Amino acid sequence: MLSWCNNRFNICSFLDNHHYRLPGNSYECLVGCGEVSLLQLNAGTALEQLQQWLQQHAEEWRFGHLGYDLKAEIDDLPSSHQNKTGFADLCFFVPQYVLQLSETELKIGSVNYDHDLVWQQIKTEVLQAAQTKQPLQVSERISKAQYIDAIETIRKHILRGDCYELNYCMEFFAENVQLDPLYCYQSLTTISPNPFSAFYKVNNSYLLCASPERFLRKEENKLISQPIKGTIKRNTTDAADDELLKQQLHKSEKDRSENVMVVDLVRNDLSRVCKEGSVQVDELFGIYSFPQLYQMISTISGEVNDALTFTDVLRATFPMGSMTGAPKRKVMQLIEQYEQSRRGLFSGAVGYIAPNGDFDFNVVIRSIFYNAASNYLSYMVGSGITYYSNAEQEYEECLLKADAIRKVLG
Repeated sequence: MLSWCNNRFNICSFLDNHHYRLPGNSYECLVGCGEVSLLQLNAGTALEQLQQWLQQHAEEWRFGHLGYDLKAEIDDLPSSHQNKTGFADLCFFVPQYVLQLSETELKIGSVNYDHDLVWQQIKTEVLQAAQTKQPLQVSERISKAQYIDAIETIRKHILRGDCYELNYCMEFFAENVQLDPLYCYQSLTTISPNPFSAFYKVNNSYLLCASPERFLRKEENKLISQPIKGTIKRNTTDAADDELLKQQLHKSEKDRSENVMVVDLVRNDLSRVCKEGSVQVDELFGIYSFPQLYQMISTISGEVNDALTFTDVLRATFPMGSMTGAPKRKVMQLIEQYEQSRRGLFSGAVGYIAPNGDFDFNVVIRSIFYNAASNYLSYMVGSGITYYSNAEQEYEECLLKADAIRKVLG
């Protein structure tokens, strides 16, 4: 399926669950490809235009992304850094084809009524093995020493009371890269299969995403957000030690402190769009297993107000608290001041809106970005900084989160 939609279409969104059974997941794999209608915009009046476009295409499938730099429109916080990945701040499309895969069944939706032809093409699609390439020469946008200096400066902001927690990220990049995005995505998700993975392509811009995190899901009148804060590396060769590491994360005061701050922020965001008294924490400090890591995940839900639109909800909740910090507007100002790269689609969201208005969007982390026109490749990693953060340990946590990407890129 992935090879078929990548080879035949300039735009596709391949959302892959990798057999996880998290609350709210309805598809093993959901794909939209080809375009009946396409909307690409940068921040300004993008959300207003998006809402008009969504109303024009109500009761249709819509796939797309929300870039972090929509903050320029939502919070009047533009970025001065260069956009090198090529993704617009916002892009949505009505697909020609929708493929819904469960464990036992593939449903094919087509505006051209050529379902049988699509099925035959998918069955006979030949996967081309990528040629072996030399390992990439990946550079860091800032040095380890610069990273540590930035963390210490952020801790001073926290001590002064400017903020409580800030998600600080750094970029790794390579230029003049010849990459097979399909092969790279398959390699990444073989090493690190995660429940909110995505192969997302808009012309020459590729997102190869192995995200474990959900930003926001709407199911009927219920909104669900599941922020991640808290990470520890697993010991997959020693079951007893692996269990101790799991318990260590669960009891970690530092990780609990980071997690509960984000939970409070998400509760506040949801309370702006949900019915009074309906916002609740369904699970606090849940520990979930992934191939390389244990992650601390909390689940917050609420009953959305009936009259509100998709973009009304976005204005209250985006960008997500797990990738910003608290208080949100102040930390986004500091992020722009101290980070050296434009986030773009990183720490944004990719997902879909179903014909009935339900939607589901991930958090774009653990991802490789590739621009096939400029041959620019990058990935970003970060962590939540509090006053009690140790800069050396935060740096090592960032490298841990990028471990699967680094292996894929050699």
